[in-house]
Amino acid sequence: MSHPLSDSLRTLATRHGRTLLAVLAIVLGVWGLISLTDTVQEGHTQKFDMRVILWFVHHPGPPWLADMARDVTALGGVAVLTLVTLAVVGYLLIARKRGAALLVVIAVTGGLLIGGLLKHLIDRDRPPREFQTTYVFTHSFPSGHSMLSAVTYLTLGALLAQVMPGRLLKLYFIVLALILTLLVGLSRVYLRVHWPTDVLAGWTAGLVWAILCLMVARVLQRKGAVEEG
Repeated sequence: MSHPLSDSLRTLATRHGRTLLAVLAIVLGVWGLISLTDTVQEGHTQKFDMRVILWFVHHPGPPWLADMARDVTALGGVAVLTLVTLAVVGYLLIARKRGAALLVVIAVTGGLLIGGLLKHLIDRDRPPREFQTTYVFTHSFPSGHSMLSAVTYLTLGALLAQVMPGRLLKLYFIVLALILTLLVGLSRVYLRVHWPTDVLAGWTAGLVWAILCLMVARVLQRKGAVEEG
């Protein structure tokens, strides 16, 4: 039979352990993003980036693979992610979880604004137009599709994991979110509309923002400003 004091200490240690891991992930992510940005701006990654892009130019695979890649890449587009976000927000509002709905809107909108700002500041050109297999018009670094998919799917996956019973279901939603994020980023390189380092930066920035939003959600949940599942 467990003792109330030992249970409380165990809960406290677990909570602080998760917080420390989250803070560590944010610090490492920000440091990695800054280092990668500096390296890209200095041109040290250009040979690697071009080598990967040229490999896909010369090894495009069967025609159906390109069609599949365009379908997958749409999962990280603004239109699809807006529809997904609106659907989730609508559900949360119907379920009278207004705080959680507002948090989702802030997380996704914030990710969009941060990604746009970084693109404007870095001002990196995309791979050569003759290599690209789909139309793009914004700057290259970081990959907006990669960052927005990381923000949206990881945030929603983590929120769903919080409200689902059992470790298996929690793990399922987290893994599903990670797979979607991974596939969207890889599709951007396969379609030759982003350099590999653009995608890596998008994943990193999206992960950092998603973790930060989830940390804020935990704090607000304890204060009652955001509803528990």
